[in-house]
Amino acid sequence: MKKFAAINYIHCAPEYQERFEFLFGTRAKAIDTMPGFIDMHVLKPTKEGDPYLIVSYWESEATFKEWTKSEAFLKGHARGFEDVAKAREEGKPAPMSSVFKTYKIIAN
Repeated sequence: MKKFAAINYIHCAPEYQERFEFLFGTRAKAIDTMPGFIDMHVLKPTKEGDPYLIVSYWESEATFKEWTKSEAFLKGHARGFEDVAKAREEGKPAPMSSVFKTYKIIAN
């Protein structure tokens, strides 16, 4: 049963959106094997300027937090982290930014 949701709000520079979608389309699927993970949806905005939403469902907040501290998390995000680091090394703004918000599910 879904008891906890984490939503990652990701703003992408317009020129990075295609790359971002490619990264998710070819993701490592590291999250899929994590204890407590239930499901995930990647939502593309329909309005220009709105963020992409990555919604993941968990058995508990604790299992989500374990994911964010895991080696699998680093593996699953490595290519995106590399893109951000490369931009910074070149003195450019990051091609994307991310904000996590978490929620307890009170109704299905």
